[in-house]
Amino acid sequence: MAQHIAQKLRLTAAVLGTVTRKDLAAAFRGVNPKTAFDLGRADKWLQGRAQPRELSVYDDWTKLLKLEQTGAWIAESDLPGFTAAICARHGIDRAELERRAGAHFETAAGHFETAAGHEERSLGALAGTYACYSRALSPYYRGQLIRGSLSIEAGPGAHGLTAAYREALPTGQLLLGGQMTSAKRGLYAHLKEASGEAQFFLCLFPHSRPGSVLGGYLCGTTIIGPEPQPSLTRILMVRLRNPAPQGWGGYLPPDGSIAADLASLGLSVEQTEAVDRQLAQFLVGDSDGGASQIPPAEFRAIVDVFDRHWLSHSA
Repeated sequence: MAQHIAQKLRLTAAVLGTVTRKDLAAAFRGVNPKTAFDLGRADKWLQGRAQPRELSVYDDWTKLLKLEQTGAWIAESDLPGFTAAICARHGIDRAELERRAGAHFETAAGHFETAAGHEERSLGALAGTYACYSRALSPYYRGQLIRGSLSIEAGPGAHGLTAAYREALPTGQLLLGGQMTSAKRGLYAHLKEASGEAQFFLCLFPHSRPGSVLGGYLCGTTIIGPEPQPSLTRILMVRLRNPAPQGWGGYLPPDGSIAADLASLGLSVEQTEAVDRQLAQFLVGDSDGGASQIPPAEFRAIVDVFDRHWLSHSA
């Protein structure tokens, strides 16, 4: 059974003088162009969350270190035995190798820190509560905005995010939940009602630090109306420092102010009238006859407003 894979890889990197995961992968390709050692899986191996399953990786490894031992030995050996073998083969003092490996990993933490680990922290930064504003889907509230709350919780794994979306409707609480996934081109969530048939799909702009606001589209069918209608609306999600009060939400009055509504939740912004106009314009949107798309610059202007507010009120 393979053991101590992360430590062995770090010792190997110290012996070879490789600085990045790409360098280490390139070294493996140097002994076998078709090696099963790849960057994606190396992330988990270096993090100690998984180990190579293909025996060929260990065979390539022993060639890389020019050891007489087999690949199976590399997988199964204890750490002292592995260290002694590579020290003897490469003429390196054990204390020096361990010092070099430790220093190498510490000084190159930015390189050897896995993409999965970075993604976990990046997604973890999304955890929190958001006040959500979108156009009402119901024909009975045509032209009004509806308020909802989105709660994001981080879990284990690079894609370990769960989202719960709640609306306070005249017919009662609507609660949908599901997984949230981050990809290079966007943030997505497929939310389902646990005790009903309602489903929403969120397609949002990629998140950025500090993550004060999310925005994009909400797709679903009408909940209140004579018949279900497939619908699409823009949605903004403003991050709150404290959870919204129980029962908060529902339809915003026709003359209601989003800025004033946010202030009631403890998030007061300056130039409220200008912010209201900017947010209203975003949520209404427009169409030129083509696909319904949000200009990135339009969303980024809103991100700038709330990022600056978030940062100015951070300790």
